[in-house]
Amino acid sequence: MVLAEFSMFPTDKGESVSSYVSQILDIIDKSGITYQLTPMGTILEGNWHEVIGVITECFQVLESQSNRITVFMKVDYRKSDQSRMKSKTEKLEKMLNRKLKTS
Repeated sequence: MVLAEFSMFPTDKGESVSSYVSQILDIIDKSGITYQLTPMGTILEGNWHEVIGVITECFQVLESQSNRITVFMKVDYRKSDQSRMKSKTEKLEKMLNRKLKTS
């Protein structure tokens, strides 16, 4: 199972890139992959091929509209079929005996 946090945006389109980011989020949402949107990026959860496939599709959409793209990506792979997106946070909350801000 892979957890991947990434952000992607064109760097040749001026200060405001929300119209491009919204295209990426549309792809992610329609893909059916488990995800969590954050103010600075998006976290995807799935098998390697699903996650990289969605990120590749996002890149291809931007590539068709831009000459320069910046991508930030962190990947955590663990041999397991178990979902970890929520369980990692829940484990820390249990250790601290309180709820943490997650949104």
